[in-house]
Amino acid sequence: MNSNSLQPNPVLVNVMRRGKVESCHRGSAVVVDSEGKTVFSIGQAERMIYPRSSIKLLQAIPLVESGAADHFALDNREIALACASHSAESFHTETVTSWLTKLGLDPDALECGATRPGSEDAFRTLVARGEVPSRVHQNCSGKHSGMLTLARFMGVETKGYSEYQHPTQAAWMKVFGELSGLDVFSLHWERDGCGLPAIYMPMNKLAVAFSRYANIDQVGGDRGAAMTRILEAVRQHPEMVAGTGQCCTGVIKHSAGSAVVKTGAEGVYGGCVPEQGLGFALKVDDGATRGSEVMLGALLDKLDVIDSDMASQLAQWFEPEVRNSQGKVTGQVVPSAAW
Repeated sequence: MNSNSLQPNPVLVNVMRRGKVESCHRGSAVVVDSEGKTVFSIGQAERMIYPRSSIKLLQAIPLVESGAADHFALDNREIALACASHSAESFHTETVTSWLTKLGLDPDALECGATRPGSEDAFRTLVARGEVPSRVHQNCSGKHSGMLTLARFMGVETKGYSEYQHPTQAAWMKVFGELSGLDVFSLHWERDGCGLPAIYMPMNKLAVAFSRYANIDQVGGDRGAAMTRILEAVRQHPEMVAGTGQCCTGVIKHSAGSAVVKTGAEGVYGGCVPEQGLGFALKVDDGATRGSEVMLGALLDKLDVIDSDMASQLAQWFEPEVRNSQGKVTGQVVPSAAW
């Protein structure tokens, strides 16, 4: 099945108020092994989705595999930032700015739009300084810097690097196709929020691609070495992948890298559990982040990644409290019994 079924996905998350369901979120999730075989699924595992930013660890592979990262002496903080949907804290924006300087470029070379920082503290600091958001504050500016790096290394025009036909876009699509088993160039696409191509694909194939990160020894060669470095970078610097108080950073940090996860807009997550050789993907149907984060927690619990101590550290995302204007707890967002 390569199209979305008219049948609804199961309710996977409930919003409770005084023991009663107030709202709910439907969704689907899938886990695959080293051979791409499904070991767990709930809902429509083959449903068509836009994976959005969840594929950034996969899009970053050509940056390292090509030799571009070494040529421009990128460190692991920059490699992790190439995989990020960051909150534009100072350590994010300063890294992007210095990275562009290495390339002999300024922030105007970025083809993502200027957006306000995702971090409220960073935004307040910006306002206090009388400054306005720039392109470096866009949450995908690290990925865009990586693509500018690849363009520089390939000796191709940097202007227009965000266009579907540009060689930098073809580079990641080729790699993603080889890892997922898809003919990516035949897939429907539309522009993402940051201006890059966003492909439309079966969710289970996203899990297959991420399973390669959990079985790098099977990939081997320059690509395997590149993937090893990327995985090492995000494990070493989870703060670069998202930011303070963000779920992806929290999961990678508190699991000590036993789970590497990446969110995408509209309630998508992709990731891997390297010690178990598993890749996974999930999506909440209504696109709500609160639903996708609780689903992620339920899935990682299903895979025995989370112990009691970790569950406590990650509760703000995996079983968040609902509070009213008085600061009193009035409910909780929790996994449904379907899990």
